Amino acid sequence: MIFYFSATGNSKYVAESVAKELSTCTVDIVKCIDDNSFEYNFEENEAVGIVAPTYFWGIPKNVKEFLTKVAMQGHIYLFYISTYGTTTGQSGNMADKFLKESGQHIDAMFSIRMPDVWTPHFDLSDREKVKARNNGAEAEIVEVINKVKRRVTGNHMRNKMPMFAARISYSMYGNQSKTSHFVLEDSCVGCGYCAKKCPANAIEMKENKPVWVKKQCIMCLGCLHRCPKFAIQYGKNTKKHGQYLNPNTKV
Repeated sequence: MIFYFSATGNSKYVAESVAKELSTCTVDIVKCIDDNSFEYNFEENEAVGIVAPTYFWGIPKNVKEFLTKVAMQGHIYLFYISTYGTTTGQSGNMADKFLKESGQHIDAMFSIRMPDVWTPHFDLSDREKVKARNNGAEAEIVEVINKVKRRVTGNHMRNKMPMFAARISYSMYGNQSKTSHFVLEDSCVGCGYCAKKCPANAIEMKENKPVWVKKQCIMCLGCLHRCPKFAIQYGKNTKKHGQYLNPNTKV
């Protein structure tokens, strides 16, 4: 079983790729939380994976919630995969720390470099560069799959940062996840897709327009990247930096 969280498709594609090779299934962490489903029984030595993006050199809020609540019964091989754009920070060690609160331990940590969708800073407008980055990820996915099949252990993440630096970056997550940063443009057609797909249930449709009803969200930027009219912005740079959805899966 491969648990995953993905707003723009990168982590979902990795989860699906690994699951296919292991002849297992994928489970959306958002659905686990919504359904209050945290207890799982596994076969002896079964490979169980968790795939999530790197946020502020750590892990997304909802993934943290899942890790602190999930109960995995059985002697399993548990691995964690971080998808990332520039650095994995200390996402693997943070994930392991939160899992220990529920009495579990990660056996192996891996990383896959993919387009960084934090467009308040990163520019995804060059489609050829984005395509090249996704193409490069394929070899890394194969490498991780082979290591998982061999039950390799240890931290194999690339481009890590010192823990003290990661903690500083992660401390900024709360302020950056304030929904007041979002701006809705006049091009919005009221389709409601952003509200329907928001993993934090932070958006409601009012008078045919999305309204952020929570002060903070996960800040996955799924609403921004999925919007068919690109009517949702965050700060002053996202408009010129473009939208992104992984071309190999559906979110």
